[in-house]
Amino acid sequence: MGVTNKRTLTKTRRKTRDLDQIKADLLSSKHLAQFKESKAPEDLPDLGKWYCKECAKWYESEVNLVVHRKGKPHKRRVKQLREEPYTQKEAEAAIGLRTNNQGPDRAEKDADNEVTMMT
Repeated sequence: MGVTNKRTLTKTRRKTRDLDQIKADLLSSKHLAQFKESKAPEDLPDLGKWYCKECAKWYESEVNLVVHRKGKPHKRRVKQLREEPYTQKEAEAAIGLRTNNQGPDRAEKDADNEVTMMT
């Protein structure tokens, strides 16, 4: 009886927050406070004192946090966060769905369907 697939166990253990969740944390301090309250301080490194908002990771000391902020993974994450996330409307437009029914294609079809009466 044990864990059958250790690979998936470690992958889920290393899972960090998604970019849209981190973006919400940066925009709203209330959102970040709710996330921090959901974690027990006893379970966090150094009782949860050192936290990187951009990467959503806890560190054991201020030195580790400063070294992390100078590193490439942190800078990469900050660069990703600067970009605006895609909206649902943009995603639908990318695959060809339209949200409005009065587009230029629709107007052309309506013009073709008109029947003129001959008297």
